Amino acid sequence: MEGREIKSLSAEDIKDLRAGRGWSLALAAELNGVPGPAHLLELKDGIGLSPDQVLTIEAIFAAMQAEAQAAGERLIAAEAAIEAAFRADDPTPDALRALTDATAEAWADLRFIYVSRHLETPLLLTVEQIARYNELRG
Repeated sequence: MEGREIKSLSAEDIKDLRAGRGWSLALAAELNGVPGPAHLLELKDGIGLSPDQVLTIEAIFAAMQAEAQAAGERLIAAEAAIEAAFRADDPTPDALRALTDATAEAWADLRFIYVSRHLETPLLLTVEQIARYNELRG
């Protein structure tokens, strides 16, 4: 960890954030049976999604991923700012409060991006498709 550019994020974390990977940030929705776009696309054949449903879900996924990548960059920048404050060896409590607030806001934004997309997808599905999704997801 000491060799990391940003101590709080691994190289893999940074790669995932830049790629817009989900990090299970919508797990509350998933575990409550509310399907998200990524898993719907993975299971589209087993669920029996129509071509129109697939196109709409692909658009939701693309928008989600683009927003997540931007939020991920904000999170990386916020964590880098905390790192820089400690490297300069002069963080004040007020400065750290502002920096950690920025980091918390970036995390909240990132999580909201994923969770909120789980509100969109059920509107596109039949009750049977949602049941099948949950069956396939276990």
